[in-house]
Amino acid sequence: MSAHHHHDRSHTPKNYNQAFVIGIVLNTGFVAIEAFYGVFANSLALLADAGHNLSDVLGLLLAWGASILSRRLPTHRHTYGWRRSSILAALFNAIFLLLVTGGIAWEAVQRFLNPHQVAGSVVIGVAAVGIAINTITALMFARDRDLNIKGAFLHMAADAIVSLGVVLAGIAIVATGWLWFDPVVSLIIVAVIVFGTWQLLQDSVSLALDGVPPGIELLAVKTYLEETEGVAEVHDLHIWAMSTTETALTAHLVMPQGCPSDAFLSQISQQLHDLFGIEHSTIQVETGDRNYPCFLAPHHTV
Repeated sequence: MSAHHHHDRSHTPKNYNQAFVIGIVLNTGFVAIEAFYGVFANSLALLADAGHNLSDVLGLLLAWGASILSRRLPTHRHTYGWRRSSILAALFNAIFLLLVTGGIAWEAVQRFLNPHQVAGSVVIGVAAVGIAINTITALMFARDRDLNIKGAFLHMAADAIVSLGVVLAGIAIVATGWLWFDPVVSLIIVAVIVFGTWQLLQDSVSLALDGVPPGIELLAVKTYLEETEGVAEVHDLHIWAMSTTETALTAHLVMPQGCPSDAFLSQISQQLHDLFGIEHSTIQVETGDRNYPCFLAPHHTV
């Protein structure tokens, strides 16, 4: 048997330290302002927005911490480093968002049953500032495939939508005097956030359970390996996420004539990177001798 392990060191996650600092400072200040005026204006929509902004500050801190930890070098104890912390951060961010929106929905139902007077003009002014702050912050994290950064982006984009909804609720209340607009808009906001967060939750849970990362088709990878010259069979094929930006693969190739050369294995690893975005690949080559199986006990393999 022969084995080959390939690292692609060219893939370096972007540094978002400045974006995290700006986003955290802006949103922390706005949470304090929004909470104060939410109480002053007696607006649930404004308080809901403040609560959601607070969750985003914590979410940004979590994502930032994971971004820093994922860059730590491997050690004897953590041979992959702390890359997986980015997956956990994305998962916690999704769960946190859903918990916060659940609390907003509950309070909205209570307010709908028992409406309170709302200062619509104050709501409009404060929430308009929130749209600007959240939009600026969201744009700093836009268009990145890193699930951890995507979680931060969704948090801020959701907040911009929440703030827009609060502005619309304030306008409606000023124009009509109908107080039920406040909780109704809150419920609409909750639905929008849940819809946008659900995919993040699914993807992060899948990666945490070593599922094949989104965008990679396991069957396509297996077909490529099977069609490689000299390969008679592929088994023990596993593809999983080491982090929200790095994918790993292990596979056993049955080659009756043996492994041609190290160059052959290096070429396969390069092709796996170029075609499927797999940065870390470990290939084991066997000749197919039934007297020396590569496993010690029966188990299901791909």
